[in-house]
Amino acid sequence: MSVQKVSDAMITALSASKLTGALPALDGSNLTGIQAGTEITKSASEPTATINGTLGDLYLNTTSGEMYSLTDATTNANVWTNVGDGTGTVPFQPTTATGGTITTDGDYKVHTFTSSSNFVVSSSGQAVEYLVIAGGGGGCRRATAGGDGGGGAGGYLTASEFSVANTTYAITVGAGGAGVTSNNAANGSDSVFSSITSTGGGGGAWDSNNAGNGGSGGGSAYGGNAGTGISGQGFAGGEGLHASSVIAGGGGGGASAVGADCTVAGHGGVGGDGLSSSITGASVARAGGGGGGGDSRNSGTGGVGGSGGGGNGGGASTTPTAGTANTGGGGGSVGSGSSGSAMAGGSGVVILRYKFQ
Repeated sequence: MSVQKVSDAMITALSASKLTGALPALDGSNLTGIQAGTEITKSASEPTATINGTLGDLYLNTTSGEMYSLTDATTNANVWTNVGDGTGTVPFQPTTATGGTITTDGDYKVHTFTSSSNFVVSSSGQAVEYLVIAGGGGGCRRATAGGDGGGGAGGYLTASEFSVANTTYAITVGAGGAGVTSNNAANGSDSVFSSITSTGGGGGAWDSNNAGNGGSGGGSAYGGNAGTGISGQGFAGGEGLHASSVIAGGGGGGASAVGADCTVAGHGGVGGDGLSSSITGASVARAGGGGGGGDSRNSGTGGVGGSGGGGNGGGASTTPTAGTANTGGGGGSVGSGSSGSAMAGGSGVVILRYKFQ
């Protein structure tokens, strides 16, 4: 007796009525590799705090494609955290803090520190954006004829998404460097927030001395070197010039540009420009370098300070100015015989911003 094989055609043509009673019950214990305990809920809307589940459950918004994980399974007070390209949690967890002068820009709070104090965080739901600027370097004045280098701007550091904890952060706002006669001007002081330290600007150089290094470097007078800046914080100062028996100083470096060299005998170099930030809700330039001093013997003029609070240099017909307070601007320098004194750098500032609603 020959055995006939069951062909595909026979199976295709088999009537469903022939299958009654032919299949045994399946034993679920034989199903392996299936993981239980994680549920995926699909909905066209965002998850809410009242969608209860087990820690680690997943929720897929079919409208936006965003996926959330249940990170706090408290009945009717659940927290769903975005695990994809999106950000934030559902429900929204605000940051709550005190310190400095507090203003509001839409859904954001802004804490501005113009002097050293504390930033006290009582609820750390959202990351913080920061702007930390150090004090600018001072300018200097020659007791003899000539002009000196302008002060460098204070270091400029900014970033968003800085995580904070429920604790107290000491805020240090750096002072501007003092203006000095017949010597190098003083560097500005550092500003500090948590692990972020901006370096004070370099003081302007007197005579043939080297200018101060710093967040941005101070300008030189003649013979010495201009100060260097720190990468990511600012730029170098400009070089002074001794030509045709007259001396003028280079401009101090700024947050976005080097200070200008003195290229015309007796006329000070301009300060390097600062950077603009809208962290407070309005665009404001800060951390400009101070202008170099001019030589009054040939009607030399001082260099203009860089945008962002840099002080102007003094000369035969120009009066020096200090770096603007709470911008980290460098101080302007001045030549002998012109009006005004060596000018100080501007103090720094620390500004913090976070979403509160």
